[in-house]
Amino acid sequence: MQKLLTEIDLLRKKIQELYPLSDHMLQQLKEYYRIGLTYSSNALEGNSLTESETKIAIEDGLTVGGKPLRDYFEAIGHSEAYDFMFTLIKGDVISQEDIKTLHRFFYKRIDETNAGTYRNEKVFISGSKYSCPNPEQVPILMKQLVDRLPQLKKTNHPVEYAALVHKEFVFIHPFVDGNGRVARLLMNTALLQAGYCIAIIPPILRAQYIQALEDAHANDASFKELIAQQVKEACKDYLRLIE
Repeated sequence: MQKLLTEIDLLRKKIQELYPLSDHMLQQLKEYYRIGLTYSSNALEGNSLTESETKIAIEDGLTVGGKPLRDYFEAIGHSEAYDFMFTLIKGDVISQEDIKTLHRFFYKRIDETNAGTYRNEKVFISGSKYSCPNPEQVPILMKQLVDRLPQLKKTNHPVEYAALVHKEFVFIHPFVDGNGRVARLLMNTALLQAGYCIAIIPPILRAQYIQALEDAHANDASFKELIAQQVKEACKDYLRLIE
């Protein structure tokens, strides 16, 4: 793992040596990753839109014939949550209100009542042998998590910290739905705040990703390594785009 983190930091240094980038290039990069992250994060959860259809939904506001309206709402909502994520990157903390706002942007078209609100019902993760906390525990657990983030950040490499933010949040599963999407947005918030690239988990790795999260209940080494691998690929992709 340490070798992988060293490789990531060397790639990050190469990227920083090419800065500053023009405003036009930065905007192009933001839009490139908007589509890639929205498509992949939604596809991991079963959204049927292709990457091209996701782009059409976001950029043109058009629905795609034969596709569920919810899939369109998920694309638009994630795009808006992505914009909010970029308002957080100049800070160095993540608050409960930030987390609720990310969820609210993503989920408001799907279920306005539960958007940005911690769940008041029990939820299950299909295929997992681990149960989610009872709803009355959620506010306490979320406060404890947010309070622990500064220490986690201080004692871990930024990439490992981002993976831990994702893992700890998704184990609480504080919302009725959309937890995976918010977890990946929080992970990328942590990466961007530390000066790293947006990491995309491709749908082809879905089974590996789910298994690594399941294993992380006992030992999170494989999950942190999977995330680090995707950060490395993200840095290589970013270099390719800007060189």
